[in-house]
Amino acid sequence: MNLHAFDLNLLRVLNALLAEQSTVRAAERIGLSQSAVSAALGRLRAALDDPLFVRQGQRIVPTDFARSLEMPLKTILDDLGKLLLEHVDFDPSNVAQSFKIGASDFFAIMLMPRLADIMSRRAPHMQVQLVDLVPDSYVGILERTGVDLALVPKTDFPPWSAHQSLFHSRFVMIARSGHPRLKRSGVPAGAVVPMDLFCDLGHVVFSPEGNLKAMGDAALAHVGRTRRVIMTMPVFSGVCMAVAGSDLVALVPEQLASHMVPRLGLEIYIAPMSMNAANICMLWHKRSTATAAHRWFRGVVAEVLGALE
Repeated sequence: MNLHAFDLNLLRVLNALLAEQSTVRAAERIGLSQSAVSAALGRLRAALDDPLFVRQGQRIVPTDFARSLEMPLKTILDDLGKLLLEHVDFDPSNVAQSFKIGASDFFAIMLMPRLADIMSRRAPHMQVQLVDLVPDSYVGILERTGVDLALVPKTDFPPWSAHQSLFHSRFVMIARSGHPRLKRSGVPAGAVVPMDLFCDLGHVVFSPEGNLKAMGDAALAHVGRTRRVIMTMPVFSGVCMAVAGSDLVALVPEQLASHMVPRLGLEIYIAPMSMNAANICMLWHKRSTATAAHRWFRGVVAEVLGALE
């Protein structure tokens, strides 16, 4: 039999006939007319080269070949129905699946602890992996690797991707509590740091690639100024630790700064130059948009990070 030429809709008819052993009841079961079911049975007999059913009194009974198909066919159709209705009946508590998030370590601090609590309660069989990404190539990882979601600033995303805005984050300056130069200059926590002082302080820059310039330097360049970059760090946690243990300062996302201040003995200041707040988005490949588990997981991530707005 040529499977490519076989009408798979006939299998629904065969399944109904095996269950009902009556063309009338089979027609009612699948919403067809009796004549349509009879015609389908004729096509099945021709395709499978077997009578499939023989009449016995008021009913039809399956041949040995048809009976051998009954349970495998029912299993296949049941599994297909579950697959197609997954998005309707999706229950995360019963799903064993792994999701990989590509993001900076900002999200190791601001997302993962809360996500761990939610997943352990709502989806105990799922796994979540957070992997680092390089900003210049984060879009490509959705095509080349197994990353399911990227958490990145808004930019011109490719047409094959989909995205959702999660929160906005402005950058603030952090320094250790009692920083001597800020104290001598009479700049209290929460105040704007004078431009000359800001540029003269030693800075730690977050850069996974080790770049000595970042968003803050572009903003300074607009007003014709530069700052003293002393160190770069590939992770925000390292930036904060370096600031806490020295007289260096850094520009970090405001939400992270607020989280780390009481833990590391830091204080928050306002940078003297204008910087646009970053629009942080969740990015994924469009092929996953309608997948039930992926859609549910995106909702959980949005639930956690939306609170940072």
